[in-house]
Amino acid sequence: MVTHLYLGVIVLAVFATTVANADIQVACAKDSIKIIWKIGAGLVPNASRLFLGNCMASHLDVLPTGEGEVEFDYPFAECRFKKLLKGKFLIYQNELTYRPQSKSKPAAFKYPIECVYKRPEGWVPAFLNPGSGLSEGRSGLIFHMALLNEQLTSLAETNVIPLGSYIPIWATVYQVDHQPLLLLMEECVAATTPELHPSSQVYPIINNKGCLLESTKGTARFIPRHHSSSLILYMQSFHFGLGEPVYIHCKLVAWDPEFLGQGKKACHYSKENGWELLDDPSQSRLCSCCDSTCAPRSKRTVDLASQQLNYNSVLGPLIVVDPSDSRAHKSQDKISLS
Repeated sequence: MVTHLYLGVIVLAVFATTVANADIQVACAKDSIKIIWKIGAGLVPNASRLFLGNCMASHLDVLPTGEGEVEFDYPFAECRFKKLLKGKFLIYQNELTYRPQSKSKPAAFKYPIECVYKRPEGWVPAFLNPGSGLSEGRSGLIFHMALLNEQLTSLAETNVIPLGSYIPIWATVYQVDHQPLLLLMEECVAATTPELHPSSQVYPIINNKGCLLESTKGTARFIPRHHSSSLILYMQSFHFGLGEPVYIHCKLVAWDPEFLGQGKKACHYSKENGWELLDDPSQSRLCSCCDSTCAPRSKRTVDLASQQLNYNSVLGPLIVVDPSDSRAHKSQDKISLS
């Protein structure tokens, strides 16, 4: 158990009560939290207006001095805790509040609560389970593509994206009877139409058999994998199709992980190291062709290509808006998957 002690001095005029030297003790357990908040005698009659998220206190002790100890003892699954995944850490966040007036009024007192844990080895958010959600498939495989929120903690709640913010695109293949396969994004483009035509305006994102072209222009990259069968493309929104519906078209490929090559890879560019292979940086030489032309070379790779399992997936519509533009698109269309 990790224990955090929060001490602060807060002076607030709340119903003629002064909250001074607020003493808040927070104990973070494995899947729950226990908070003891010592309050002054004047606040004890209003203890029902103290909240953790949307939860009222689970217990109140009135001390001989007339002061009180309010206890919140809840699992993280309750009280609207926000779960964040940041690097190697899993973070649960919430807020203690004092709301003497109705919920529509602002809180008179706010205090941040946070429990930080090292992410367990192999832990993956439930939504990243390759079997969650379904899309069209073939040859016993089910391919799926979705938009995530910027924190990579859940599926996105809207398809309206402010210019300059990030677009995390998650792709996965659910395999029932196959040996473990590696999911690759062989090609991706943004287009203003849900179907690609010779006349379609397109913005290239991934080309050349798995080279993340967008990473040469900014901070786009592939996120380290949780599963060999899933992949997250993390990139900033762009001006292409600004304010209009945009669709992301990707050719997804399920491939034998033992046979990576110039024709089957996931490469992104970094200013420090140049082109890097996502799945094994020691083999980044396979990415050296990203500035020219990448193609399978060995006969073995050519033979495997005839057996590859692929699917053309479309994500959208996405609407990138400029927050400084008063005419920015306000609608939040339902995100469609295919």
